[in-house]
Amino acid sequence: MSNLLLEVNNLQTHFKTEEGLVKAVDDVSFKLNKGETVGIVGESGSGKSVTSLSVMRLIPSPPGKIVGGEILYHGDEGKVVDLVKVSEKQMRSYRGNDISMIFQEPMTSLNPVFTCGDQVMEAILLHQNVSKAEAKKRTIELFEKVQLPTPERIFSAYPHQLSGGQKQRVMIAMAMSCDPKILIADEPTTALDVTVQKTILQLMAKLKHEIDSSIIFITHDLGVIAEIADRVIVMFKGKIVEQGSVYDIFSNPQHPYTKGLLACRPPLGKRLRKLPTVSDFMQVDKDTGQIIEKASSVEDVVKSVEVTPQQTRNRLAQLKTQEPLLQVRNLRTWFPTKRNFFGKVKTWVKAVDDVSFDVYPGETLGLVGESGCGKTTLGRTLLRLAPAKSGSIIYKGKSILDLSQNDMKELRKEMQIIFQDPYSSLNPRLTIGSAIMEPMQVHGILGSDSERKDRVIELLETCNMSANHFNRYPHEFSGGQRQRICVARALALNPQFIICDESVSALDVSVQAQVLNLLIDLRERFDFTYIFISHDLSVVKFMSDRMIVMNKGKIEEMGPADEIYNHPQRPYTQKLIDAIPKGEVSDIKARMGV
Repeated sequence: MSNLLLEVNNLQTHFKTEEGLVKAVDDVSFKLNKGETVGIVGESGSGKSVTSLSVMRLIPSPPGKIVGGEILYHGDEGKVVDLVKVSEKQMRSYRGNDISMIFQEPMTSLNPVFTCGDQVMEAILLHQNVSKAEAKKRTIELFEKVQLPTPERIFSAYPHQLSGGQKQRVMIAMAMSCDPKILIADEPTTALDVTVQKTILQLMAKLKHEIDSSIIFITHDLGVIAEIADRVIVMFKGKIVEQGSVYDIFSNPQHPYTKGLLACRPPLGKRLRKLPTVSDFMQVDKDTGQIIEKASSVEDVVKSVEVTPQQTRNRLAQLKTQEPLLQVRNLRTWFPTKRNFFGKVKTWVKAVDDVSFDVYPGETLGLVGESGCGKTTLGRTLLRLAPAKSGSIIYKGKSILDLSQNDMKELRKEMQIIFQDPYSSLNPRLTIGSAIMEPMQVHGILGSDSERKDRVIELLETCNMSANHFNRYPHEFSGGQRQRICVARALALNPQFIICDESVSALDVSVQAQVLNLLIDLRERFDFTYIFISHDLSVVKFMSDRMIVMNKGKIEEMGPADEIYNHPQRPYTQKLIDAIPKGEVSDIKARMGV
């Protein structure tokens, strides 16, 4: 009896756009066996999500269309069905029952006006012949299975009342509700805390065995693939450039694009001056579209940018010889949650609770911890974007908490923030040129708008963008480009101190590497001081001279970044380190039993 479950042969999915025909999936072929997890990896725009949507027959038409190939589903009793050719009505019976999907962004995939329980029940009632009472019972059982706390409460809760990790678990419960043979997971852990990500990956592996299903796991992060997949498919511009067992891909990658994806993840065992990127390994000829290999070995590229431990120690010692730029003492930011009849606060959320530290000129201080630990609130409090309850913040000898609004406005030229989501922090109605120019106009920098326009173009070019982007709108750019625009806007006022709040958490690892390299390059050129906030300890370790680990509003530990990673003092820090997808060949070998 054959183990084959899904066979994709010469699949082609095209989109008609104003710029012409886009071959999003271009002659793609692969197989999925029973009980197997296949990882599809590549940057945004590589075609990996469109491949999965094609399998589900969810391509929006127009502008998209499957124009060629076949998707053969090997069902029960040896029945083989080409999903490209079945009617929409027949396809609806396969969706959910046989092939199910966890979408990338749970907040937009869940309906905000229905409770989470109702939405999972709907899927069960649609595909299974059961009563409402039975569907409710099964939904609560599924919520228990996906390890949601208080399943009865979450059954009646709306999506906005849950955290990102909880919403993702609801999506997994919905996808698993009919025990599908194939589960497609499209970037199910992007932008989640590394600890939540690890839990989700373990949960999916456990449920796969429980219901005996197969998984197509789509991600941009090869580190995640190393934790869960049996085989890997690497996609670039709509085509498969390499595929093989996860062990072969990690131990001996053949294609320069695969080498680039492997190299651009921040390494944990060594410190680098900058992260390798895909462009270090290959370039695409503009005329022919041919890929030209530039470097053959990941190890050689990494070695060329490695920093010795002594160099790291020398830099930190040099930074500490200066007077601190920022001094924070006993800072508290509490938010009231309950008041009595007379308006007196009964209970508080202690988001930042008695925090003290210094930041030196030219230093990058990392703030790391899970969602809800208080790191973002701390960053916002330092800029007076959140109200402090008590404590002191001294910047260049000035007490920030005692400044008037006018004095604070003047100081904002020196203190800037790059927010987590570049799309929501840019006004969709303003061109990016206007968005970058606006703070310069507010603060009266330079004499005229023509001078400011020249400065904006200079800033765009500094951030690896081009002058002809000036009159375009935010929606016309990729996530990485939008993040660079936000960096350019932060630089417009010539600041000295910048807070980066989760500014790379939702980016492809390859784009993340480019943005991190840009931030380091700007620090060296303009002597910036950063506070770098992230839930990902590997990214914070790469960026930071020193690191603060936060938990429940308090500092768990603080010290040199390498020291904290190599010799963590607290169990919480060790938990964060253990949750990082390492992508080590030795770990893959042990997991696969090679």
